[in-house]
Amino acid sequence: MIAVFGESCTGKSTLAAALRKKIPIAVYSGKDYLQLDKSEPEAERIFSQYLQERVRGKGTALWAIGERAQLRLVPDGAFRVRLTADLPLIKARFTARLGGVLPPAVAIMLDRKHGAFDAEPCELAIHNLSEINLDEAVQTILGHLRED
Repeated sequence: MIAVFGESCTGKSTLAAALRKKIPIAVYSGKDYLQLDKSEPEAERIFSQYLQERVRGKGTALWAIGERAQLRLVPDGAFRVRLTADLPLIKARFTARLGGVLPPAVAIMLDRKHGAFDAEPCELAIHNLSEINLDEAVQTILGHLRED
């Protein structure tokens, strides 16, 4: 089980897509798990159990996490990848995602959330994900999966 976490526009989806090109892997993002049950606590319980099974070697899954509170659902033994980026780069990526205009409220939200994941423990930390370190990250993760 791979937990990829970081702020918006740090490359979580990009890394997941690159891994999907190399291996068959189930990819979940954010609160996708809410589809598992009408009750959020029950959906979290079901998803947490599913992730624990992935840690025990019953298939491979990647969860792209954008909210620190969700890290509590990541089971022990998961391979944790922390993605960070400089604030101007995050804002530039977010601006491109929004068609060239970054609303002031979004800029304030990005300012407020910047650095939220910086102190979270991980096995692999990547800053300012680019095509060069994307390939390195994929190879590092694949190496970890082969070890298990």
